[in-house]
Amino acid sequence: MARAIWKGAISFGLVHIPVSLVSATSSERIDFDWLDKRTLDPVGYKRVNKKSGKEVKKENIVKGIQHEKGKYVLLSEEEIRSSHPKSTQTIDIFSFINSTDIPLENIDTPYYLAPDKRGEKVYALLREALSSSNKVGLANVVLHTKQHLAAVMVIDSALVLILLRWPNEVRGIATLELTSATTKPELSKSELNMAKRLISDMTEQWNPDQYKDTFHDKIMALVAQKVKAGKIKDVETEFSEPQPKSADIIDLTELLKRSLGGGTKPTAKKTTAKSTARAKSSTKVKDAKPKSATTKAPAKSSPKSASEAKPAVERKRAARK
Repeated sequence: MARAIWKGAISFGLVHIPVSLVSATSSERIDFDWLDKRTLDPVGYKRVNKKSGKEVKKENIVKGIQHEKGKYVLLSEEEIRSSHPKSTQTIDIFSFINSTDIPLENIDTPYYLAPDKRGEKVYALLREALSSSNKVGLANVVLHTKQHLAAVMVIDSALVLILLRWPNEVRGIATLELTSATTKPELSKSELNMAKRLISDMTEQWNPDQYKDTFHDKIMALVAQKVKAGKIKDVETEFSEPQPKSADIIDLTELLKRSLGGGTKPTAKKTTAKSTARAKSSTKVKDAKPKSATTKAPAKSSPKSASEAKPAVERKRAARK
């Protein structure tokens, strides 16, 4: 199984389903790194003043948003951080819609949702309910400090999270400025029939094995050829990957009935109180055992101290003699 990049829960009504987020895609793009041909050292990007051409140190850089040409509003790092949405580790479903209602241009990135062992039954329950009703869940989720609109839907036996583009990020078809020659064309019946027949002749089943990125394949074949010929250069590089944060999830399957009854979500304080009470009771039980073991410790050590004292007595007798 691929590595989880995020852990949290799907939340709808009063139900929490513990899940892990796994990327449904992999990038096969060719990444060409820049190297200094004289030393083969990696070449990075410098922060350069566009007017003077001189390098600018990090501490002298501020962030700004252009209000109008030549006029900027400056924002501090604290102001920017305070505007980030709070990460809740929750895929919060706020409504359900028909699966065909999401416009194609709003669909962005797919992720698989893997169930946690504590939530497999509730995971299956949501999957079957969505599948039988032909619905998808609209949700808000925060990934890497960025808030996303998303859809929770079913593919085969799994739940999938599809990140959606916000409506203001999608340009309408009106931006094309289509003329009447396109929107209300004068097409003859024979032209339309021939076009439909051509489409029919070229129709086939989806076959992903036959769709290849030829550029990628040719570049990688060339790399393999150079490797075989021993044309490899040593370059020192360092990589570090951020570790996904885990979430403290409570399985609330039994709250389905309360959700249907119009109940409200329990507050964080109530949930914390319950978990705290359980923690205290378990702590008392655990603490009781070490105490009894501690009282027995002196009794065990007494034979040891007696055996240690014996050689000392013998040394005194030997000294008298």
